[in-house]
Amino acid sequence: MNRAVYALHLLLHTAAAGVRARADGRDRGDVPGWVLVTLMTAGLVVGLWALAGPRFEALFTQAMDTVVGQL
Repeated sequence: MNRAVYALHLLLHTAAAGVRARADGRDRGDVPGWVLVTLMTAGLVVGLWALAGPRFEALFTQAMDTVVGQL
């Protein structure tokens, strides 16, 4: 299973657990919300990295070459 699919699986599993906890009447504060935000952010990062990783690497290398070239 690749990282993007795994991150999406974790995101959906955590969201479903939060919905079940609210349906049971258990209130655990805002922790499930922060967990969901954290997992969604991680999912976005993994997704972007999977789609545009080589381009990000090229941009970083170009920027570093530009800075090092000015020394």
